[in-house]
Formats: sequence, C-alpha cells, structure tokens
Amino acid sequence: MQTSDKNLLTLALCLLLGWGLIGGVASGTEIAARTPPVEPVFTPILTRVLAEPQAVLGSDRRWHLVYELELRNTTAGPAVLEQVEVRDAERLVVLDAFSGERLTEQFQIAGQRVTTALLEAAQFGVLYLHLSFPDRESLPGTLEHWVTAQLSAVPPGQERSLSRGEPSEVGSSPAVVLGPPLQGAGYIAADGCCASTRHLRALLPLNGEYRLSQRFAIDWEKLDRLNRIYEGPRDDPHSYFIYGQPVLAVAPARVAVAVDGLLEATPGAFPENLPLAEADGNHIILDLGRGAYVLYAHLQPGSVQVRAGDRVQRGQVLGRVGNSGNSIAPHLHLQVMDAPSGLVANGLPYVFSRFRITGVDEAGTADFDHAEETGQPAMIVPVQPPSRHIRELPLDLTVIDWLNL
Repeated sequence: MQTSDKNLLTLALCLLLGWGLIGGVASGTEIAARTPPVEPVFTPILTRVLAEPQAVLGSDRRWHLVYELELRNTTAGPAVLEQVEVRDAERLVVLDAFSGERLTEQFQIAGQRVTTALLEAAQFGVLYLHLSFPDRESLPGTLEHWVTAQLSAVPPGQERSLSRGEPSEVGSSPAVVLGPPLQGAGYIAADGCCASTRHLRALLPLNGEYRLSQRFAIDWEKLDRLNRIYEGPRDDPHSYFIYGQPVLAVAPARVAVAVDGLLEATPGAFPENLPLAEADGNHIILDLGRGAYVLYAHLQPGSVQVRAGDRVQRGQVLGRVGNSGNSIAPHLHLQVMDAPSGLVANGLPYVFSRFRITGVDEAGTADFDHAEETGQPAMIVPVQPPSRHIRELPLDLTVIDWLNL
C-alpha cells in the first residue's frame, strides 16, 4: 500500500470513530455532551398502527379516519385496559378517548371475535378505531396513542401504567374517485363505513402479515318501491332485485384479474368448506393506476365479459351481479385496495363522482339483516328532498340513486 493510501485510510477511520484530528470534527466526548441522554420509560403496553390511516370524505360531509391499533401486553401477567387516548401529536390535543363499554366493544383479541378489555400475559389484540372531523383543516397530521392499564405482574406501586406509543403519520394521498358501479335507483350500501363491523374487522393473517382489504368495502343490494330486498323464495337468487344487474367499470382501466366459472351458492346460508382462494367467487379486479385496484366480487357464473389484460372504459358492462363465493345473498361487493388481490391487500378509501341519497335505514344493521332474512321491508327513512353528493363515500345503510351519465 502506498503512503498516501495509508494516510487516507487512517483519516477515514478517525472520522468514522469521531476522533477530532482535524478542525471542525467533534470528538466522541463532545458529541455525547451535546446530546441529552434518552430517559428510559417503562411501556408495558406496546402499540402499533397496522396501516397508515387515510381520511375520506363521507356522505355526512365529515372527514373520517378508519384504522386499526395493535396493543400488546409485554408483561408476565394479565393487563386490564382502562383507556386509550388518541392525540394530535402536532397540536397537542386529545382527539378522542375510548374507555368503558366503548373501549370493550371496539377491542378484540387477535384471531378472536370476542370483544374484551383484558389482555392476558404476552397477548395482543386490535382496537378498531374510527374518528371523524368536521372539515379537512381539523384532520391531524400525526397521531399518538396513550394507553392506561391495570397491571398485575409488576412491582408494587406500578400497577397502574400509562404507556405512550410511537407517533404515526396520517396519509395525505387523495381518495380514489370512482364512477357508478351500477345503474339506476334504490341501491343500499350494506356493511359500509363506518359503524358496521363485518368488513371493518375482517383482519386476516395472510402471506406473513395482517391484511384488511375490506376496510372500506360496501355490499350493494337493491330495494324495490316497498323497500324489500327480495320477493319470492329466499333460496332462489332470482328473487333478489339486484340479481343479474349489470356491473359497470368505474373508470378507464386495465383488467388485472378476471375469474369466471365458479358455481353460485344457495341464498340464505354461507357455503361450507369454501377454499380461501374462492371467497370472492367470480370476480373482476381493475387496475386503476397509481397503486390502486378495484374489486367486483360474487358475480354470476358465465357473466364475466372481460379477460385479464383488456382495457375498459368507464361505464362499460363487465359482468352481472350474482351470488358466487362467500355470499349469503346476491349482492355486489365493491372495494378498493393497494394490490391486485381481494384478500392479500390493504383497503384504500375511495369516493364516487356523483350520486343522490334518497333514504337511510336508521334502525341499523339489525333491521337490514331482518329484511334480508325475511323479505320484509327495511325501515327506510326517506330523505326529502334527496341530497346530491359529489366526490363523497356513501355511509352505511344509505340508499343511493346512481346519476349515470
């Protein structure tokens, strides 16, 4: 090695180790003196936001954040959750606090459907969160979560713990804008954002991590003038007013996936022993560009009119509503996600370009389920006059007229 090479190597090592051999390079001692030491804070309940929250403008004209918070008990004994505070980390204000029955109803042990406020030793669960804001300016840029819990396996005097989680950024990407997926009037948005649970809690461990592709999914069904979902035998798909309705492309797009040929289930009960890969039944996934995909699920066998690789235009008929896959009644399951899979993806918020709301089932999911089970009218409260909406997400159990061009 040449002498100059040795000098360069020595200088590089000195810089790497922080030795002050030349002017302007601080020594390791000086750097340590300037940087205050990090105080250790015991955080027995660890938190983690599973996917970056992204806001969407709902048809109530409010902005909604829907996301999931993992809570993990790191201690050797049970922990009882008392409160979870959600704070705006930048404005230093409390956005919401979940405690008592409200906390219990929204927290589930991972892999279980039972709600609870108890975390056993080394156990974790998921808190399903929904925050709403009156305008875009009120949305937080960064979230913090503070967890208060009663602990058992800790030294005396530390039984009540307050744990602060790492800050989590709120996404700033605009929601995907879609055209109408159906045509005509009388469509009800079942199991939609943001109070229902079937889609919003469909968290699955897939391909090495948790996925929630159905975060903003809607099951579209159609009502007649008497607000019934079907007329005739419940187990006959032809009894349902949505059955066979044409499904439309919501945007110019490329067909990423097109599956046909799967049999339909008999309405009234979910199919048994259905392979996970067939949960969406006959379905189509469109690539909308910029990392967004839209899924149309549970289509009629033989109705799919496109193939993977095709280019489609907004309003083009893609197939027809059916009852294939994991379905209890004919409906169109629609969702937007970040990958070309109905399951192995993360659900993204979206809005529709224009629609009109003519009513709402204010009696809630139980009333909708009763109407679907019995064929009796749903308890729809008319909206008079109907309200027009532009670039908003229809909220749960609103009745929609699509303003097709």
